[in-house]
Amino acid sequence: MQIEQNNFNNLVTQIETTHQTLQSQAIKSVSSTLTIRNWLIGYYIVEYEQNGEDRAKYGARVIENLVKRLKHIKGVSATNLRLFRTFYGSYPQISQTVTDQFKIQQTVSVKSMAIPTKQLLNSCSFSHFIEFLKIDDPLKRLFYEVETIKGNWSVRELKRQINSATYERIGLSKSKKELIASIQSKSENLLPQQIIKDPYILEFTGLEVKAKYSENDLEEALLNHLQDFLVELGNGFCFEARQKRISIENEHDRIDLLFYHRILKCHVIIDLKIREFSYADVGQMNFYLNYFKNEISEPNDNPPIGLILCANKNSTKVEYATAGLDSQLFVSKYQINLPSVEEIREFIEDEMESLNE
Repeated sequence: MQIEQNNFNNLVTQIETTHQTLQSQAIKSVSSTLTIRNWLIGYYIVEYEQNGEDRAKYGARVIENLVKRLKHIKGVSATNLRLFRTFYGSYPQISQTVTDQFKIQQTVSVKSMAIPTKQLLNSCSFSHFIEFLKIDDPLKRLFYEVETIKGNWSVRELKRQINSATYERIGLSKSKKELIASIQSKSENLLPQQIIKDPYILEFTGLEVKAKYSENDLEEALLNHLQDFLVELGNGFCFEARQKRISIENEHDRIDLLFYHRILKCHVIIDLKIREFSYADVGQMNFYLNYFKNEISEPNDNPPIGLILCANKNSTKVEYATAGLDSQLFVSKYQINLPSVEEIREFIEDEMESLNE
């Protein structure tokens, strides 16, 4: 009986080990494929800019025109396309992996102190490469590449080590090997689950990028009712998205509610905070507005409008972000077609009363 139990336990262990090993390999394959795709996009853009016959027509605004034509591909924003272009120029050694398959020419020389391509792609996700690209010093970048591979660092761990000046501390230390050994022993290792949840991986595979909601029940209910309230006003609000994700260089933010106003011909961005108003909220909204103006808005769109709603049981504050509204005609339409601050305030206060009963 004991032998049978041991044999069965061995069977379970074999299945678990096989599953974990092959799952890890599959995830790494998807990750490296995404990295190669982004490198190739950068290559094609550079080749077009340098050799395209119709550069006179499209060259000056190639990124902007690509964004318009590639809207059906998730994650293709102007910011990301510029990032892919930089990525191609900074990691020429990746051409060794894709030259035969995609019949491209290796147009740049490979650095003598470069890590083997296969090792880089197997150990680092594209999110790792984004952090590497932020480092201008080639030797410093190489250091973090090597230590990321040796320690199997997660992106979060890589950021932590860069921000804590590990490279500089190692350089100043008299016991370099002991210090790096101590750092590696305390570092956070990369797990397959972390790669799966990477927004770039989810976009690439066509899976839904779900937000990790931090709202409490009250905030969630307020957003639900606010969405209905604005649509039911019937004066131009067209619902676009909930928890709209904005990603720039591994930093991900979410807009609570996003509308397009068909009369004002602009986006209306709404950010809700269940707490007192903070001036930091204005800075965050200003970032959203500039991002939409530069990355999302069409040439014929008016400047986006931001609405900051801050509420708690003691007070309610409504802030309209109107920076850039320099057209008097637009300002007039804006004042007519958007609900007044008082309307919004009354709505929030009534909702909070009913939701807290």
